[in-house]
Amino acid sequence: MNGSVKIAIIEPSLLIRSGLITILHRLNMIQTDVFEVAEVEQLKSVFGRRNPDILVINPSVLGLISLQQIKKMSGNSDLKCIALQNSLFDNAILKAYDDVISIYDSAEQIGEKLTRTIIEPESNKRHESLTLREKEIIICVIKGMTNKQIAEKLYLSTHTIISHRRNIAAKLQIHSTAGLTIYAIVNKMVELDEIKDLPNSNGE
Repeated sequence: MNGSVKIAIIEPSLLIRSGLITILHRLNMIQTDVFEVAEVEQLKSVFGRRNPDILVINPSVLGLISLQQIKKMSGNSDLKCIALQNSLFDNAILKAYDDVISIYDSAEQIGEKLTRTIIEPESNKRHESLTLREKEIIICVIKGMTNKQIAEKLYLSTHTIISHRRNIAAKLQIHSTAGLTIYAIVNKMVELDEIKDLPNSNGE
């Protein structure tokens, strides 16, 4: 998914919607466009106007409408659906979702689940094509190291580092440090608590 990730929150409680929106806006590793849907009946017009990438939906609001019907209605084969759990639900119901966010999750846990939902399906296909050297370079990049610093650390030329970074971008279709950071976290190349703030370096 390129650019902002469009997230629709389908939840009747204004308090819960507002709290989740506040948390999503604080996740500086994900650029989001978040909008609210109070009733499931509004979804059809939302799909037509906003075309969301992810639905965060309280399963209890679906009523007789199935999750499969919602996805078909969206016309988006890549639509991801995350259950917003604010009460007990049958595990069989929750298994139909791409992930589950509980109202008791921390902001960090919510961030991890969203990045996993956004990145993992695409990155799994490409992860194995990366060389060990390219993975080393990704880790250096997200730590804020410049091309020159990476070259010195790995005993390579700056030109070679630039070539590797072009190959990484081509393989992963990720062209920003923020994107590489999410990729590295999801693929367990680094731990989330190792990344305090996104580096401002442009890699020059």
